[in-house]
Amino acid sequence: MGTRTETPHVADSHDLIRVHGARVNNLADVSVEIPKRRLTVFTGVSGSGKSSLVFGTIAAESQRLINETYSAFVQGFMPTLGRPDVDVLDGLTTAIVVDQQPMGADPRSTVGTATDANAMLRILFSRLGKPHIGSPQAFSFNVASISGAGAVTVERAGRTVKERRSFSITGGMCPRCEGRGSVNDIDLTQLYDDSKSLNEGALTIPGYSMDGWFGRIFRGCGFFDPDKPIREFTKKQLHDLLHKEPTKIKVEGINLTYEGLIPKIQKSMLSKDVDALQPHIRAFVERAVTFDTCPECGGTRLSEAARSSKIKGVSIADACAMQINDLAGWVRELDAPSVAPLLTSLRHTLDSFVEIGLGYLSLDRPTGTLSGGEAQRTKMIRHLGSSLTDVTYVFDEPTIGLHPHDIQRMNDLLLRLRDKGNTVLVVEHKPEVIAIADHVIDLGPGAGTGGGEVVFEGGIAGLRSSGTLTGRHLDDRVRLKPSVRTPSGVLEVRGANTHNLREVDVDLPLGALVVVTGVAGSGKSSLIHGSVSGRDGVVAVDQTPIRGSRRSNPATYTGLLDPIRKAFAKVNGVKPALFSPNSEGACPTCNGAGVVYTDLAMMAGVATTCEECEGRRFQAAVLEYTLGGRDISEVLAMPVTEAREFFGAGDAHTPAAHAILTRLDEVGLGYLSLGQPLTTLSGGERQRLKLATHMGGKGSVYVLDEPTTGLHLADVDHLLGLLDRLVDGGKSVIVIEHHQAVMAHADWIIDLGPGAGHDGGRIVFEGTPADLVNTSSTLTGKHLAAYVNP
Repeated sequence: MGTRTETPHVADSHDLIRVHGARVNNLADVSVEIPKRRLTVFTGVSGSGKSSLVFGTIAAESQRLINETYSAFVQGFMPTLGRPDVDVLDGLTTAIVVDQQPMGADPRSTVGTATDANAMLRILFSRLGKPHIGSPQAFSFNVASISGAGAVTVERAGRTVKERRSFSITGGMCPRCEGRGSVNDIDLTQLYDDSKSLNEGALTIPGYSMDGWFGRIFRGCGFFDPDKPIREFTKKQLHDLLHKEPTKIKVEGINLTYEGLIPKIQKSMLSKDVDALQPHIRAFVERAVTFDTCPECGGTRLSEAARSSKIKGVSIADACAMQINDLAGWVRELDAPSVAPLLTSLRHTLDSFVEIGLGYLSLDRPTGTLSGGEAQRTKMIRHLGSSLTDVTYVFDEPTIGLHPHDIQRMNDLLLRLRDKGNTVLVVEHKPEVIAIADHVIDLGPGAGTGGGEVVFEGGIAGLRSSGTLTGRHLDDRVRLKPSVRTPSGVLEVRGANTHNLREVDVDLPLGALVVVTGVAGSGKSSLIHGSVSGRDGVVAVDQTPIRGSRRSNPATYTGLLDPIRKAFAKVNGVKPALFSPNSEGACPTCNGAGVVYTDLAMMAGVATTCEECEGRRFQAAVLEYTLGGRDISEVLAMPVTEAREFFGAGDAHTPAAHAILTRLDEVGLGYLSLGQPLTTLSGGERQRLKLATHMGGKGSVYVLDEPTTGLHLADVDHLLGLLDRLVDGGKSVIVIEHHQAVMAHADWIIDLGPGAGHDGGRIVFEGTPADLVNTSSTLTGKHLAAYVNP
């Protein structure tokens, strides 16, 4: 009998995601074919177009197409997404994006609420807790207990009947701190100068001026005399100024609402996360407000009733305060057939935390305190063990914040997702992750306008021999320094006990490059940010993202625009405000945005280049003024390197602008244009922009939190050179870092551990990198020895 060969089914032929002619941001008509059900790593220098291709094109189009399957009513509540600028995008599957965006710094958001672990615990305690106090919301610190009663009118059998009804909701919120875990006390001397009257400018709160609406309200409310010094107010007048509840008043024929200063400050400033406030408001809040642990709930956020209900002697507050790997053990011991499905799901969620290396966290940890890497891995938890297959998972540098010891665990997770039949796309710089890729797409050759092209596609062996920047630097190793610097002094830390630290005493050498390392969760950030960052002369550059709108750009963020505006104004004899697209010089048609936005409700809005200014953002009259032969729009379009030469000599010589541009060039941002919106910058570019801004400060000690985040292998050498220049210039540099190249280049290493959470918090090594390699006594020592002696 002859053998019969079956022809493959046509449905099995769609094995590729095809991208043709992508032009998002700096992509230059990029065309690639990405294999499905494989692990593909996208690499290239920071700003080469990786995120534009993966997030801005592939993931964005997938999510847009899924959103279009919903009704127009539902789409009205969802983010509006425009179609990416690409000719053909074929073979897409559902994309699940796990990015580095912060999880939100809302003071009510915790690790437990963000991962649904709290929701499951609340149900568990409402079913098994003794004494029984109510439904799951009785254990929620975001639900207040309220009750009420009154008459209601109902129509019954053609008659109108009045009935008395009452209701009550039992919530778990602590009534004293309203579920925040801390209470604030306001220093009244920071709100006003009591020797002055309101009309004399007694108020010292930012934004509370007597010249605007506040002045009209205070003068017209009639509750006190605005010409009388505050110290002469009666008790009632002072109460009305500070504490009066919102009251309707009429001022100059206009209906307004008067409210006391303290409730107004609480709503406008204290209800937000302190770190999310504008710098001048944050400074006021830190000066005027003291935050203390709530004396009633002890910082647990929960009411006394919620804390009284227990399972095996453990309350929900105790459970949320446990380290997650301990909590997982406690849940595993519970045996209750009535809630068996719930226990199974809760065990899986908690085991996922441990598996992904976050077992050292607790569920009551505020999400605003998580590092970028911790936030990203917390988002991954809901996808581990998912039954979905043939999904595209998109990761943005998943190894951020991971010790070399933990990277292998992350690699195993990525491979597991792939082996279930999913397409895994990873934007990454670490050679350890690039090494496990089935397919590599390298973008470049440079950054910004010098990038946006595919310079290599293929396997890891082909990348090594390709001659691209990534291929050449893939096997780079930084050697140990033959000699280290002699410290000029020490910065003493004594009895540090923030978070998991165990009364740590350590001397940080000054006048040297000090690297603080250890596994994720060992206490590095707790030691440095908790005991060093707040001191005089210490400048801390952390991982908090730059907050900026599409009107913000490198020139406005670094303060560069001020000397440029003044230089233009001086040469042309006009006001500096004319040379700001956010002030008097703005094009009246687009208000200085350069584009006109048209909102189309549930569809993506359309941005069209302004016809009046042709995208240059300024009035035509302003563009007639020049400096060194260039108008202001041409200056803002310059890359940093060109602008540095322009302001360095000749007619446009401006020392203040040249100094800022030099710092931007030194941190490797020479390719950025001065007017490029901050919203288009990659994560690595934003952190280096922040570093360049702080380098102009007056501090003598710099604290850098993982400065290699988002840096290409080739840029790490550049960063090491910058750190050396800072130290040689008389500064002391303390770096929290996992990258072995930075460790090998250090003068002094402090290693924390040995583990994470309550298994860490101790100094396990202090000394030179050479001593650490020779002893190899810690996890860091073993990995550093393998790095410098491959």
